[in-house]
Amino acid sequence: QVQLVESGGGLVQPGGSLRLSCTASGTTLDYYAIAWFRQVHGKEREGVSCISGSDGSSTYYADSVKGRFTISRDKDKNTVHLQMNSLNPDDTAVYYCATHRRPGYVCSGSMLDHYYGLDYWGKGTVVTVSS
Repeated sequence: QVQLVESGGGLVQPGGSLRLSCTASGTTLDYYAIAWFRQVHGKEREGVSCISGSDGSSTYYADSVKGRFTISRDKDKNTVHLQMNSLNPDDTAVYYCATHRRPGYVCSGSMLDHYYGLDYWGKGTVVTVSS
């Protein structure tokens, strides 16, 4: 049983930064691929970024966040972070982290395109970018 909890959301001005965290219980995340998604009310869930490999060797970013967001692992805290810089109002959403029921999957664009293939989800953290 894997439980994921997101944190770090909040209100930030355009151009500002936030760091989101996805902390797991029930297992270590070292061998699990972790993906971040976001969703605005009334719109489809959008893949943001993912990471896999115990050393975080495989990462992928949606075109909309490339160059602005960075995903990383903190093994000591069993946590995956999403550093978000140069935020704009279009980044406003509820952000979720998710993983597959089994370890060993590799982060890829396909993973971000198919949120329905992921089994464990956090409840989300709200990010609001506004002046």
